[in-house]
Amino acid sequence: MPRSKDFLFGSTSSPEGGESKLAITRERKEELVKTYTELIRKSQGLILIEYRGLGMKGMDPLRRKVREASGELHVVKNTLALRALKETGFQAPEGLFTETTAVAFAFSDPPMLAKALAAAAKDSEFVKIKGALLGAAALGPKEVEALAELPPLPVIRGQLLGMLSAPASRLVGVMASGVRQVVNVVKAYADQAGAAETGAEAPAAA
Repeated sequence: MPRSKDFLFGSTSSPEGGESKLAITRERKEELVKTYTELIRKSQGLILIEYRGLGMKGMDPLRRKVREASGELHVVKNTLALRALKETGFQAPEGLFTETTAVAFAFSDPPMLAKALAAAAKDSEFVKIKGALLGAAALGPKEVEALAELPPLPVIRGQLLGMLSAPASRLVGVMASGVRQVVNVVKAYADQAGAAETGAEAPAAA
């Protein structure tokens, strides 16, 4: 009999929410850490959600939305996910990994994935965005919402160039306004996308 998705990826939520106290073997823990590590290394960004009260069957429509946004959604065990992040060089705030946690791994387009999850959070009282990891940046829920509103990367680059070439007085005014949060997210995404492109070009240049 095949394993369920939730068993395969270490579902650890209890009916009341949070991590289950059911013990798993050391071998199983190592298997999960390896799986999480591989997913993290394939991803351009991670978006974390809380799904308390949703139920495993209720997760299926959410998984489909994430797949349509070129990502994968997996329920994780908090302690093991933190360990995998540390092993891949991320310094994730531990506050992101409390209660029930599912991680959406963005393999190609973090803003598109953020948009799908933001829409799901609006449609369901059980889905709550905790935050995200984008390159070296840790984003809060509001910043994930800002990420969901971003245009395609070429447009982002044009907007950044326009801001950097603007008079200093105008730039100060922009940074002091309510869009400062969006600018920070734009920079984080642009930096992450640039690093991904550099990594993809390196083998061809060798």
